[in-house]
Amino acid sequence: MFGGKLLTENIQRTLQDACALAVIFLGADGALKNLDTMLLITSLIGGGLVGAVIDIDGKFERFGIWLRNKSGNEGDKKFVDAFVTASLTVCIGAMAVIGAINDRLLNDPTILIVKATLDLIIILVMTASLGKGAIFSFVSVGIFQGAITFGAGFLEPFMTKVALSNLSSVGNVLIFGVGINLLFPDKKISVANFLPALVVACLWK
Repeated sequence: MFGGKLLTENIQRTLQDACALAVIFLGADGALKNLDTMLLITSLIGGGLVGAVIDIDGKFERFGIWLRNKSGNEGDKKFVDAFVTASLTVCIGAMAVIGAINDRLLNDPTILIVKATLDLIIILVMTASLGKGAIFSFVSVGIFQGAITFGAGFLEPFMTKVALSNLSSVGNVLIFGVGINLLFPDKKISVANFLPALVVACLWK
């Protein structure tokens, strides 16, 4: 936050564009490695329909508004967008799932430690360019990875190599969508509504 206050609006925008391009190409690189067209179409359409019906994107935003008000940041107009964008960036991906399962079942937190280091760098830059809402993504990460850790015994049989590969492919497409939102803030993709696509991807054989 201190660093962001020292940056001009032009520098903040450049940092935001840098984040956007990095996220886009990270997502594209991961998605194209094992691209299965039918998996992608089925996961995005099926998962997107479920997400739109239960309005995950709207619930994410309302949770962001609740956090903004509870944290005393009512005047921060960028808070909710920063929170949602940062949360989706650090929560989507195979590392969050594999890391939490390994931590619980194998007592091996290595992947989570690596992911935490990467998340730290990402959130530092996002906070400088988007505002303090990005910091509160720790709530989303805690809930998401915590739920996977507690449910690891149930999830492990479903997390085959194929399931993890599918999760990674579809997850990277969603990360690509987050990057598009960062680069073109006036044209938002409701990425949160596509989160059920990750479940479809894991069940795909």
